Formats: sequence, C-alpha cells, structure tokens
Amino acid sequence: MGVTAPSPVTPIFTERSTHERGRVVSTSQPGPAERRQARYAGGAVAFAAVMLTLAGAFQVVVGIAAIAKDEFFVVGREYAFELDVTAWGVIHVVLGALLVVAGSSLMLRKGWAAIVAVVMAALSAVANFFWLPYFPLWAIVIIAIDVWIIWALTRPGAVD
Repeated sequence: MGVTAPSPVTPIFTERSTHERGRVVSTSQPGPAERRQARYAGGAVAFAAVMLTLAGAFQVVVGIAAIAKDEFFVVGREYAFELDVTAWGVIHVVLGALLVVAGSSLMLRKGWAAIVAVVMAALSAVANFFWLPYFPLWAIVIIAIDVWIIWALTRPGAVD
C-alpha cells in the first residue's frame, strides 16, 4: 500500500507497545506537546504560589496599617458596605495570614493547597472589592493578582 503522510498536529500522547508474557500491552507516553504544557503549567503554579504568599504578606501589612492608624484611610462618600477601618484591618490581617499559609503550602506541593489557594484568592478578591473606597489602586492591583492566581491554578494541567 501507499505511504501516509504524518499528521500536522503533534500528538499529545505517543503510543508505545510492549510485550509482556506473550501479550501486547499498549502504554501511553507523554509526547513533546504534553511535556511542554506540563512545564508551563508547573511554572504558572510556582509563580501563583509566590504571588499568593506575597499578596498575603501585603494584606497583613495593609491590615496592620489600618489597625494602627485608621485615619490614614479616608472614604469620600457614603459607601453601602461601610465598615470601621479597624475592622477591615483585622479582616486583612487574618486573610493575609491565611493567604501566606495557602501560598506556602502550595509551594510545598501539599495536595489540598490548590483548592484552598483558589478559595482564599477568591475571598481576597471579594474583600478587596469591599476595600475599594479605602485604597482604590491597591485594591484593584490585588484583585487582578487574585484573578490571575485563580486562573493559573484552575487551568487544565496546572495541578495534579
């Protein structure tokens, strides 16, 4: 018969047959595209872990500032979700500490860490949405980081 041209698409898995006691056993080995995707996903998870830890540390610092000197943060108008700045400071300190724990656990590749990190990043984004009137630019930056962390940890192949 004729020779068929190879597919222009790189296979994700490369089939390989081995013989075991007279039987043919087919195994799937990761192909070059899958290995490249795994390296990229691993790098994104590592960066997400670092950013989660860093964002948590920043949350703790902002929370301590809000507790120590609450006059620093000024709200211009009435805000529907107005809360005392000291209370927001406590929320940020607790949330920041939990973010640091989640990020550190993600760096240590704990099995539960990815789920906890996604939940904590979502809570951080919500808390910073409510923090917008007090420190708008900072809140927007942290929300963007949190959204990126959630994306990095929930994309296919990111976490085993």
